[in-house]
Amino acid sequence: MNAEENILGKEKVGKLIRKFSIPCILSLLVNSLYNMVDQIFIGQKVGYLGNGATNIVFPIVIICLAFSLMFGDGSAAFLSLKLGQKKPDEAGKGVGNGIFMSTLVSIVICIICWSLLPQIINIFGCTPEFREYALSYGYIIVMGIPFMIIGTTLNSIIRADGSPKYAMFTMIFGAVFNIILDYILMYHFNMDVKGAAIATIISQMITAVMNIAYINKFKSVKMNKANLTPDIHVCLDIISLGISSFITEMSFVVLVAVENNLLSKYGAESEFGAEIPITVLGIVMKISQILNSIIIGIAAGSQPIIGFNYGAQNYDRVKKTLKYVLGISVIISTIAFSLFQLIPDKLISIFGSEGEQYVKFACMAFRIYLMLCIFNGVQIPAGIFFQAIGKSIKSIALSLSRQIAFLIPAMFVLGKLFGIKGVLYAGPVADALAFVIAGILLIYEVKSLGKKKVEDANLLIDDTSTDNKLSKKVIITISREYGSGGRYVGRLIADKLGIKFYDKDFVTQLSEKTGLSEEYIEQNEQKRNSLDALNNGIYYNLSNSDDLFVKESELIKEIAAKESCVIIGRCADYILRDNEDTINIFIYSNMEDKVKRAVEKYNIKEKDAEKEIKNIDKQRSNHYKHYTGKKWGESSNYDLCINSDFMGVEKTAEIICEMVQKY
Repeated sequence: MNAEENILGKEKVGKLIRKFSIPCILSLLVNSLYNMVDQIFIGQKVGYLGNGATNIVFPIVIICLAFSLMFGDGSAAFLSLKLGQKKPDEAGKGVGNGIFMSTLVSIVICIICWSLLPQIINIFGCTPEFREYALSYGYIIVMGIPFMIIGTTLNSIIRADGSPKYAMFTMIFGAVFNIILDYILMYHFNMDVKGAAIATIISQMITAVMNIAYINKFKSVKMNKANLTPDIHVCLDIISLGISSFITEMSFVVLVAVENNLLSKYGAESEFGAEIPITVLGIVMKISQILNSIIIGIAAGSQPIIGFNYGAQNYDRVKKTLKYVLGISVIISTIAFSLFQLIPDKLISIFGSEGEQYVKFACMAFRIYLMLCIFNGVQIPAGIFFQAIGKSIKSIALSLSRQIAFLIPAMFVLGKLFGIKGVLYAGPVADALAFVIAGILLIYEVKSLGKKKVEDANLLIDDTSTDNKLSKKVIITISREYGSGGRYVGRLIADKLGIKFYDKDFVTQLSEKTGLSEEYIEQNEQKRNSLDALNNGIYYNLSNSDDLFVKESELIKEIAAKESCVIIGRCADYILRDNEDTINIFIYSNMEDKVKRAVEKYNIKEKDAEKEIKNIDKQRSNHYKHYTGKKWGESSNYDLCINSDFMGVEKTAEIICEMVQKY
């Protein structure tokens, strides 16, 4: 067990969370404040129409952020994964392809937005009163898109390269420079919204240039022109690893588009008009994002602590960490709730002083829309908790439920029933429903901690003869369909050849090497749900499965370097692809025989057997595809593919042994 893992299992929880959370909180806060600065200056200098115009253009910025995070977070995860596998060349290829994609896509988005800006802002709810400001602001912001996307992409990669302070410095420097330029251009040169937009893109240019300058200083990889050459497989891997960040941001774009249009429609029918609601609720959401940034940062800081201790079966420590995070998050959200309810007029005044109707709606928006923001202190940490313990479906459901499943439908329904107030009441309705779901899932999961048992009654003992009958070292990897008898075939091969058999024993060794429990390893290895791609380290960490795969790869290579053996599954054929002493075998069978074997050997009910077989094989296929980029079971990946039922498992083992001995 390395030093960091030892700390995660023993250091005081509060101290650990402070260590991991503070950098994340600062990073998220800088991003949130970056978006708010322009509105503060515009509100004070231009007025609420200028602020409303920036809200109309803001979804374009979020779309750019979605792509930059997909490429950045995906490249960062790819970099960490390949470095863990001791493949610096492939890691460099991932970084180069991430930069290539961000450059290409940023130029395409820039051209599209420049050509279609009037039509795009209409989609996001622009009214005639906003149009002039929105176009003036938007055309300049669009010019800075390449700098924004490339700079943000590199920021994530730089963090993964082991330079989080440099990444933080470039972000903070850009944000501070933006504030200074906002003041100079808007107050000294009277440039209004154009000045704010110019200040933003100049700051983005500076951040991008500073991050580009880091490319030649990478610690973990050496960059060259070849790394920038696009590789479709690498690009797809990066997109897969970063897709969760993309979906999260794009869901917000959908929300803003729907929200602005509904506010425009029902606002026009109210005393406030269309423009005041769009302006005010945009500000309210950005202020609430500061609260969410703090909560996300705290919860994200707990990820490595919860993930490690869950894997090591230190369930009391998992519960303690979760309790600590929930407690702090609820306290912070309660303080925010008090501010939103008691001084909403003071908060909105930061963004400029307007008329009575403007302030009236602002107070109403803060008090109604954020009425149940205290629940964010539970719902957000719950989603990150399930991500930390590898429960992808639950994590995704909680992450997207409020905005997509609850908030948008509630806006349509309540807006139709109650007009503009109905749109506002959709906020607490969504918060309440998301809280209920989070609470139920959390209570169930916490109660089940420590009660999990591995169903390993059907696992064979891995003891094998050591009377090696081979004249030279040979590593036999066996991939197999569930129910094909492939594991038993491997066991027979190892017995007949007098070599070591690695499956259950492999889990034991990996447990000793990592400090993770055997139960945890068996539950998480070689299994990848189709939704796991949506749940990969939104907060710049590898997922549990990725981290486990890195450690497994290291152990497989160590074993293969020492002795002849049979290794079951675990992408060993790919991990040892450069090993000349390796023979790769795939064992399959027809469904009828697999069902029969599953019923007899694994005690699965006949009516459920086929579904279970397909599910497990799909998980193995997803796992193999994710880590190798190849198709599981495709004959070109193996030296031999054989139907175990054609001659029976014993004869299959004999045939393979004969082939190996002649190898």
